[in-house]
Amino acid sequence: MPLLETTRRLGRLRRPAPPPAARTIGLLAGSGRFPILFAEAARRQGYAVACVGIQYEASEELRDLCATFDVVGVAKMGRMIRTFRRRGAAEIVMAGKVTKNVIYTPMRWLHLCPDLRTVQWWHRRNRADNRDDSLLLSVIAEFERDGMTFTSALDYAPELLVKEGVLTRRQPTPSERADIQFGWLMAKEMGRLDVGQSVAVKEKATLAIEAIEGTDRCIERAGGLCKAGGWTLVKVAKPQQDMRFDVPTVGLVTIENLRKAGARVLAIEADRTIVVDQPDVVALADRYGMTIVAVRDGYAA
Repeated sequence: MPLLETTRRLGRLRRPAPPPAARTIGLLAGSGRFPILFAEAARRQGYAVACVGIQYEASEELRDLCATFDVVGVAKMGRMIRTFRRRGAAEIVMAGKVTKNVIYTPMRWLHLCPDLRTVQWWHRRNRADNRDDSLLLSVIAEFERDGMTFTSALDYAPELLVKEGVLTRRQPTPSERADIQFGWLMAKEMGRLDVGQSVAVKEKATLAIEAIEGTDRCIERAGGLCKAGGWTLVKVAKPQQDMRFDVPTVGLVTIENLRKAGARVLAIEADRTIVVDQPDVVALADRYGMTIVAVRDGYAA
């Protein structure tokens, strides 16, 4: 009898894990196409996606792609946690953009109306600084207090990361390659300091650096400062990049903004940058005569 019982126990231990269809994945969604592409990829793999969309940011398109779709204000952390718990999601991914400068609006407490959990988090967190990584890591730690874990959306959709090489028909010129190398060093340093991910460069001079305003406003500012055009935008991952959040991302809007601002080259980091709808992005860049190149460690001058 003991031997039979041991055999039964071993059988239970060797029983295969439940299929993905039995699992619920939580999605904390900001704006843009990335959350939509993640939801599509997760659904293809048989996962049930429980989406908590940030109010005024998340796309309504997610409603039809996810098993559940709840809209929650950006400062309602307690409600987010309760919603994920109610939906049965203990594993969560972040995807999409959230407007950061909202925390600096006048009378922000009245404007954001934070719930009690958010107020407690704000005063409990490490208040050494309010850089992106500091804030997001402390948000993750707050969710972990309730037994929830965050994973990278790219674990489910790794095909979104760009591969090394020149993606467009137009190749970068020798001078543009030199600007890419120069911009790469600048962008990596800005990333190390957790300031931003993008640097605009022309003739080895820095035109603009991305900070809290985001890439699109950085592009706009560079265009205003370089009316001659023909400049290069270098966008890279931080040296300490946590792939669970704030992974550098470009898409059709990026290309349109670069064209309007007079840019000629977009250089991104291979295997660490998301290109949303890559075939369409490359086709649009080719139409405008622009260059998109994915590189590692910059170019040799």
